[in-house]
Amino acid sequence: MMLPIRYEDRGVATILYDEKVFEWRYEGAWQSAADRFPVSLTMPVTDKMIGADVVVPWLMNLLPEGEPLRAMTRVLGASAEDVIGLVTETGGDLAGALTIGDHSTEGEPGYRPISDTASLARIIAELPARPFLANEEGVAMSLAGAQDKLPVAVRDGEFTIPVNGASSTHILKPDNPRLFGSVQNEALCMVLARRVGLNVAPVTTGVAGGRSYLLVERYDRLGDGDRVRRLHQEDFCQALGRSPVAKYQFNRSGRRGPSLEEMFDVVREHMTAVDITRFLDAVIFNIGIGNVDSHAKNYSILLQPEIQFAPLYDLMSGLAWDGITPNHAQDVGGQRRGTYIYGRHWRRMAEACGLAPAATVRRVAGVLDRVLDELPNAAEEVAAMPGGAGAFLELFVDEIRKRASEVRAHSLVEGDAGHGMSTEPSDIPDEASAYPT
Repeated sequence: MMLPIRYEDRGVATILYDEKVFEWRYEGAWQSAADRFPVSLTMPVTDKMIGADVVVPWLMNLLPEGEPLRAMTRVLGASAEDVIGLVTETGGDLAGALTIGDHSTEGEPGYRPISDTASLARIIAELPARPFLANEEGVAMSLAGAQDKLPVAVRDGEFTIPVNGASSTHILKPDNPRLFGSVQNEALCMVLARRVGLNVAPVTTGVAGGRSYLLVERYDRLGDGDRVRRLHQEDFCQALGRSPVAKYQFNRSGRRGPSLEEMFDVVREHMTAVDITRFLDAVIFNIGIGNVDSHAKNYSILLQPEIQFAPLYDLMSGLAWDGITPNHAQDVGGQRRGTYIYGRHWRRMAEACGLAPAATVRRVAGVLDRVLDELPNAAEEVAAMPGGAGAFLELFVDEIRKRASEVRAHSLVEGDAGHGMSTEPSDIPDEASAYPT
């Protein structure tokens, strides 16, 4: 059997598979195209066959995880192990620029209006049982992650659903009933990152039928109206050939996930000094706000028109919620608990990652000074959004202020050598998510 991989109206590659064979081959025209790009850093454009050991983990990272994946398999009548079947059913609109399979057989690509706020509220309510509107006529889309979300296209200020392979422009993320104030929390962290000077996907908030939501503008899409172009990207699990269950450095998958050292190596090999600084600033920011879920799938790489560190997304502080692991997704110089990360840990991380230790410590202080300066302004900006401040915005602000101040102060001292990193099972974050879903 053959599964086509396409970019816009052009063939990129074909997967040939049956019970005995699984191979990826780039199309000859794509190999010689002046504007070609690799599907993954693990799959450079070549005339050679690429096998399942490389391709399948990359495909798995296009699918959701946890309960959304289980719900998707129930709706589609497919097994979670049937990666080809799942990506074929959902490959009309994915992260990045590619479509997998043929999703225009029932009509031209287009957009189905969401008629009113009540209809949007109904769609949001149904997402846990029917992720990405799976099995709805003409709809074939997927995103990674363990939380409910929905790709949508905003056209003339109205929400629509892409059909028959049309492209979404935004991601709608409803509030999480198990994480009070999740919409305002994420909006605050995203706005704060932008105000600090980090490259971040634009966001706003809204309300539909009593449910609040975050609306994220997709950085892997360009344009609006009738012409939306996709840009190709992949996350660091894909770039390092890891399956999604290994997105945390310490996990129960049997294979250690990406470390900061490995991720910096990717940036250094394929990108510029500017991208190295952007990645370092992102790491500092996530430690400073208590984003323990900044795993390898929450950092990405744009692969066209040139390889560069992608804008940040999925920024959230876990400090105000009970039951959240205190351990970050990667260790910093041997320490994962933000409250115990001192100057010696930053210097140790810098040495391992090929950075200047003294300059890295100065960078920590500088980034977190900007975090503390911009935090009140970011809160005001979120409160003015359509979704409002909610009941817990000030709590999130207070917790971030305390942690950022603590991390900044600790970066300037050696710290207590008694606070080492534990890798006992009780300290290992849940492999599905640091946050309950």
